[in-house]
Amino acid sequence: MKKFEELGLSQELLTIIREAGFETPSEIQEKTIPLAIAGKDIIGAAATGSGKTLAFASSMIENLRPDKTTQALILTPTRELAEQVASSISYFSRNRKLKVLSVYGGVSIETQIRKIPGADIIVGTPGRILDHLERRTLRLNKIKFLVLDEVDRMFDMGFLRDVEKILSQCSKERQTMLFSATVSADMGHLARRHTRDAVEVSVKSYIDHSKLKQVYYDVDNDEKFSLLVHLLEKENGNLVMVFCGTRHKVDFVAKNLEKQGINAQAIHGGLTQNKRTSVLGDFQGQGVGVLVCTDVAARGLDIKEVSHVYNYDLPPTSTEYIHRIGRTARAGREGKVINLLSNRDYDNFNNILRDEHLHIAQEPKPEFKKIYVEMTRSFGDRGRGFGGGRGQPRRSSGGNRPQRRFGGGARESGRRFDNDESPRNRHDHGPRTGPRKERTNRFSSRTNSQQGRKRSNFNSRSRRGNW
Repeated sequence: MKKFEELGLSQELLTIIREAGFETPSEIQEKTIPLAIAGKDIIGAAATGSGKTLAFASSMIENLRPDKTTQALILTPTRELAEQVASSISYFSRNRKLKVLSVYGGVSIETQIRKIPGADIIVGTPGRILDHLERRTLRLNKIKFLVLDEVDRMFDMGFLRDVEKILSQCSKERQTMLFSATVSADMGHLARRHTRDAVEVSVKSYIDHSKLKQVYYDVDNDEKFSLLVHLLEKENGNLVMVFCGTRHKVDFVAKNLEKQGINAQAIHGGLTQNKRTSVLGDFQGQGVGVLVCTDVAARGLDIKEVSHVYNYDLPPTSTEYIHRIGRTARAGREGKVINLLSNRDYDNFNNILRDEHLHIAQEPKPEFKKIYVEMTRSFGDRGRGFGGGRGQPRRSSGGNRPQRRFGGGARESGRRFDNDESPRNRHDHGPRTGPRKERTNRFSSRTNSQQGRKRSNFNSRSRRGNW
């Protein structure tokens, strides 16, 4: 492995890297930094936490000088990632005195308008950047460096058209770098249109699968919350992340965990930016042990020392599942992923298991105390019930399981924006006063025979041996 001194970096930047405690470059840094400094366009495949911020920022820091003109633009899918990237670049570029500004929705646009003219590097989300372009408060005709970070996540969130509009206004004489955990067809199309002789760089997964244990419990939906509480109390966890499919579910789980004496907080796109920043600070400072979140927290945030990841709702694809579990078993540490599976998750779980690299073992359902929780109308319930996280429809005399909602419960998480920066919300220039109102039609129709076939298909997968 090379040392930072062998990558062509200046002594000024090397001094800061040493002060930060970095001794050797990560794989993505070792492969990317020489190419970036040489001015090459780059297509990089690297997971969150692999060190790619320094990889792409190095060429900016080495080549830019303050001139109160926007010279570099970095697009990120979420506010938190924009803040994190801007903070990192500010730290590494402090000897060059470059002005770095983060630009995203949910906060005052007027403040951003005042600060943009003095910024050398802007890190922002597509929705708010497009707002500024339409207002003509930001010009990109002198851009020398353009970076798209977490490209696949931006596409998942519906930003492809916005990104294309932004790129069309950037200077043609620029260095372009695209980074993503996976290289999709959309990313390939974008690269062909907007890069020149780009060099592809890929690195192995940052997750140590030898230290990652993945299990699932098959439970009734109204047992999920009770089992979650039992496992949180039983497992020897350090920092724990619990992923849910919707904002309302996050609030429900976090609120009821607190009632059980478990130190938990919620984070999702319906919170103000100050609240989200405060929650993340408490979690990373270990003032809070359990972070209940939507997928907004699965990507881009460099949260260290997460010991357990719980999937209260299963995501609809293996790609999203991998992004979630990538929060643990990092940098040589052990980690555990626990999936709480009910009938609403079977479709999504079958989709996840199509990835033959994933090995998820079934655990027998333990004995645990049923917890009686207060259900809200947003979950379709009219009173109290056991902790499934949604109100339970009345069961038939034949004992059928509750019918699925929206074709598979967590599937909604793949279609619902969890960021106030999403295309449908990008003109909201202030924080939301509350979460969106849930749909009133909570459950889709499904016959008893269809339920039986789904259960049969689910059980048949156990023959493959990778459960």
